[in-house]
Amino acid sequence: CSDCGKSFGHSSSLSWHHRTHTGEKPFVCIDCCKCFSHSSILTQHHHVHTGERPRVCSDCGKSF
Repeated sequence: CSDCGKSFGHSSSLSWHHRTHTGEKPFVCIDCCKCFSHSSILTQHHHVHTGERPRVCSDCGKSF
């Protein structure tokens, strides 16, 4: 990273990291207009609006 000197094994990881310096958040929730730096984070956030709990604990069965 030219900003902090941190190094990454993949260029995609550097691109992901670079947004921590730029503050760029190009992914916007259509339900609440909250902005996110990466599409995967927006996808996780969307569960707040749908109530979906896609993961299940293998020990207790609780969804989250």
